[in-house]
Amino acid sequence: MYMHAGSGNHGCEAIVNSVCHMIREDTVLVSYRGEEDQAYSLRGLCEIFKERSFSKNKPAHVIYYVYRRLTGDKESFIRYRYHKVFQKKAAPLAISIGGDNYCYENMLSDLRLTNAAFNRRGTKTVLLGCSIEPELLKRQEIIEDLSEYHTIIAREPLTYRALETAFLEFHKKFKEKRIPEIYCYPDPAFTLGKTDLPLPEGFTPGNTVGINVSPLIQCNESCSGITIENYQNMIEFIIEHSNMQIALIPHVVWNNNDDRVPLHKLYERYAQTGRVVEIGDGTCEELKGYISRCRFFIGARTHATIAAYSSCVPTLVVGYSVKARGIALDLFGTSEHYVTPVQSLKKPEDLTNAFKWLMEQEEEIKAQLKRVMPEYREKALLTGKEVDRLWEELSRPQET
Repeated sequence: MYMHAGSGNHGCEAIVNSVCHMIREDTVLVSYRGEEDQAYSLRGLCEIFKERSFSKNKPAHVIYYVYRRLTGDKESFIRYRYHKVFQKKAAPLAISIGGDNYCYENMLSDLRLTNAAFNRRGTKTVLLGCSIEPELLKRQEIIEDLSEYHTIIAREPLTYRALETAFLEFHKKFKEKRIPEIYCYPDPAFTLGKTDLPLPEGFTPGNTVGINVSPLIQCNESCSGITIENYQNMIEFIIEHSNMQIALIPHVVWNNNDDRVPLHKLYERYAQTGRVVEIGDGTCEELKGYISRCRFFIGARTHATIAAYSSCVPTLVVGYSVKARGIALDLFGTSEHYVTPVQSLKKPEDLTNAFKWLMEQEEEIKAQLKRVMPEYREKALLTGKEVDRLWEELSRPQET
């Protein structure tokens, strides 16, 4: 498994954790932050190979940059970073941990180069549990890269339909090229287990609103400061008009992208009310344990909301991309009311109004999640069955 940024993003951790529990084969994980994976739930679940990082290998990185520039061999840098994997005998199958990796411009080059490097060495690749913005699929270099995957598993229908349409057009132009097998299965993290740690004072199980906010959505807001202003307005509404407690729950804790930073500012503002509690860092399973004991959940991080959905907690997603809309569409038949795009926040009370609707529909939403979730989890497990099937097929000796 590759393109894993590290378990400090507990969504990344949740995907790897879930897939490792699904599949039969032992797994090697190539990680950008291997020390994080050892510190959280992946330790013991898979063999962890750490990529060579710039900070610890500066002279070698400079040499490889020069070599790549002189020779034009861009894949050499991938082979250098993934040295432990490329020193071993080629495996039949490599899994690109999809998530929303293809939604970030700064990741596209590495995604394409790594896919090409594995294919060139005879390893088939799978893009797993992915969300991709439909607009991106209009770019020739992206659709050509995606065509090199043996299998693509989209995690929601908007991505699946966009891929079908894009590959139909691609096949018309390049009939000789193979088109990947495309499936639509729910995100593997819908099957993630949970760990129920003791609740801190002030967290009332079944009557607490879980809140997650991220620096990332603040980068996508329509006007500066409107996101936090909306969260503050909503918290004040909850405090003034209900008896519910509020739990501030992080899901990414990287230094440059740490949910605890905006969440702590909210805590400091409302701590004196006695109605707000701060949840610290933990494994993806521990954080799901807290989320699962909430009455409602309002979240910015996709896998924090997946933890809530899969626990049948009525959830409002503060989203910014196709993944939020697609998952809600899959679960409810619509994303309206269930997803509030951060770009749509114009007035301080917008999020509060969306939360009011969630409160009014509480029982209906819970009933819908309880109705669909058992089959949804079973469908998510098909990702593991497909990986096992491919591994078995590709591991067979080839007839000559």
